[in-house]
Amino acid sequence: MAKFVMLGKYSADALNGISAERTKKGIELIEKSGGKVISMLALLGRYDILLVADFPGINEAMKTSIALTKLTGIGFNTCAAISVEELDKLA
Repeated sequence: MAKFVMLGKYSADALNGISAERTKKGIELIEKSGGKVISMLALLGRYDILLVADFPGINEAMKTSIALTKLTGIGFNTCAAISVEELDKLA
């Protein structure tokens, strides 16, 4: 599994749809794609939400990012990520 960081920005409509039920549907969508949510955080600043998730690969991460935007109205920037320890080994 590969780690991905998903930074989301709410649209006006997405703000109106905030609910525990929508969050649950988003998690289920990630899991149906073979992914696993590691962390979900609300943010102040440039982005409104941060997801850290494992996916089998980039195709599943990209497909899920698009599907989450369609489901929630939240625009996501999705980035592959590795641990600092992995970076140290590569460097």
